[in-house]
Amino acid sequence: MKYVACWSLSLGMLVALLARGASAQDEAPAPAPAPKAPAPKAAPAPNLAKSFVATSPAQAGEDFFYQGEYEGTYVGGGRVGVQVVSLGDRQFEAVEFPGGLPGAGYTGGEKATYTGEREGYYLRLKNDARKLVLQAPDGAIRDLAGRQLAALKKVERRGPSLGAAPTPGAVVVFDGKPSTELTGAKIAADGTLMHGANIKGPVQSFFLHLEFKTPYMPLARGQARGNSGVYIQERYELQVLDSFGLKGEFNECGSVYRTRPPEINMCLPPLTWQTYDIYFRAAQFSPDGKKTANAELSVYHNGVLVQTRYSLPNKTGAGQPEGPTARPIKLQDHGDPVRYRNIWMVLPESK
Repeated sequence: MKYVACWSLSLGMLVALLARGASAQDEAPAPAPAPKAPAPKAAPAPNLAKSFVATSPAQAGEDFFYQGEYEGTYVGGGRVGVQVVSLGDRQFEAVEFPGGLPGAGYTGGEKATYTGEREGYYLRLKNDARKLVLQAPDGAIRDLAGRQLAALKKVERRGPSLGAAPTPGAVVVFDGKPSTELTGAKIAADGTLMHGANIKGPVQSFFLHLEFKTPYMPLARGQARGNSGVYIQERYELQVLDSFGLKGEFNECGSVYRTRPPEINMCLPPLTWQTYDIYFRAAQFSPDGKKTANAELSVYHNGVLVQTRYSLPNKTGAGQPEGPTARPIKLQDHGDPVRYRNIWMVLPESK
């Protein structure tokens, strides 16, 4: 707009000068001011969700040692379980499970949630009716008047198949050493397998045992928190995510990604080794390529059945289209340092 205005002004002056019989050079207009240099762009704000990632307890900080699972007994009788989740910067949430922890007594009763923060050596959380006070590894649920309703102790659970040795005839995919059964594999300094590798296959029906560990990312939320996945035949994703203490939605750990939620959320705290035991039957196709039977999937997460003979209607998410051709299994690279170990599988022909 400045350029247009200056051009209009020069033309007006030239007309006036010609009318007076003077030369245009006698009263030439002042040159237009030089354009200002553009202001430098502000640096993008740091992504706090990714700014703190720990792959071992030694890196995790003080909050980490309060996060986890607690069990106890109500004063009037009956078991109770509590899951405590770190949200970073001394902030926490907790969920109370009447009957016990998921997979260990909880049968679907109404859950209570708490929020609060760490104050020195104590974690103090509350809701409208109760308080939760922890000084790990001990804790208590109290009413608002301070009367104790349950005593708690911190527990560390592990799936019953954790560390399971390969069965006779199984294909050992990864046991801590370089493997010809993987492509794109990168081994971390501690001997675990990094995300992003392919179990080269290709595979049709199989049983697969694998162990995984999600990182500690307290500032992250949702899909940004320890995300990976087991992409069966590169078509169907069994989600891997830090979903500890969450509801168990269709995009959380144990789900068939965005297709079916887990029947129960069996996710353990981050930096805990967890197990998937996966039974998969490939989809069936006629000679002309038409699908005659859906693929079927059963999954045990930390020893508890979370997908029971689920009939997969189609591929999931960004998976490859369904078809009769066998494909590999992919351990998804979503940018988070999820780790894997003790991977082995049984194929029909190897029984």
